Amino acid sequence: MNYDFETLMDEAYDLPDGLAKLEVLEAAARYADAEGNIEQGYEARGEIVQTAIFHGYPLKALIAFSWQLGQYDRNPEAFASFNLMWSYKWIVGQISHFPEIPLHKIEELVDDLGKRYKEHGYNDRTYLYYRFRTAMDLGHMEKAQDYMENFQKADRDHMSDCEACEQNQIVQFYSLIGEHEKALDAAKPILSGDMSCAEVPHITLAYLLLPMLHQQSEQDARKAHIRGYRLIKGKRDFIETIGRHIAFLSSTDLKKGIELFEHHLAMAYDHEDPFHKMVFHLYSAQLLQKLAASGSKYRPRLPVSFIGTEEDTSLERLADHFAQLALSSAQQYDTRNGNSYYMEWAEEALRP
Repeated sequence: MNYDFETLMDEAYDLPDGLAKLEVLEAAARYADAEGNIEQGYEARGEIVQTAIFHGYPLKALIAFSWQLGQYDRNPEAFASFNLMWSYKWIVGQISHFPEIPLHKIEELVDDLGKRYKEHGYNDRTYLYYRFRTAMDLGHMEKAQDYMENFQKADRDHMSDCEACEQNQIVQFYSLIGEHEKALDAAKPILSGDMSCAEVPHITLAYLLLPMLHQQSEQDARKAHIRGYRLIKGKRDFIETIGRHIAFLSSTDLKKGIELFEHHLAMAYDHEDPFHKMVFHLYSAQLLQKLAASGSKYRPRLPVSFIGTEEDTSLERLADHFAQLALSSAQQYDTRNGNSYYMEWAEEALRP
């Protein structure tokens, strides 16, 4: 069967979001490029960006978006700007997850987002909000707090993220700096259901597990775990979130924690986001350490692709393997970011 652009796009739209759909969209983009049809190539890549960014393939999204932005800058009259500017937020939200991208390039990208938004008539709220998110990702928490306070003072407009997404990031900030009461207070409109979206409360609940454990009760935290995990089980784009559920289970239910580890290891193994993988690796190492220390001789069920690279699959060896992966990633981020934020976080999680 001969596939043309429209046939490939129709096939992609019939597929569920995920790798198979992305492969067809990439084939459509290649077809458009071969035909020299920039408009079709732009359309296909717009779909690639949206599918990839929310289903665990951020690198594919970055590549496709860079192509789109280049075409737009060459001929801005040929393309509508709104969808491109909206996608730009997603890219800025992911860019610091790649430690090989220098700090000055990240700063330039966020500045460029702010400049373009101003040129298109949008206010500073979204720019400041992504400054806040980027500072958090870089471990620059004092800067993050300043940006958090400032973005909330600016008016919302058509480029603003939804209220649930913004509130979720505030919850994450307080959870990450150990302000458990503030995290729980900020989460109230999310927990009540007044704020929600496609990723909230899915992500939020994972950041509330330890605050609930410390400030409320294990029963409250367990309820949040059960609710949150049901929302994300088996979904590739929530590998970091699953890692945080494993962290909770490391303190409350080692057996259940191993079930999550076994169920999601293959998904994490070939994930494109190195930051999400680092979180999963770190809390998997923490879990395996605690299980080994309990005297268990359990041998986790591992994917064939993983077994082929590791001869020793004892709990102690696996714990060391994932700890080294996490520590190596943490060091890369700290070297790039100019601080010791992630090494301190990782070492604390791995401390007996």
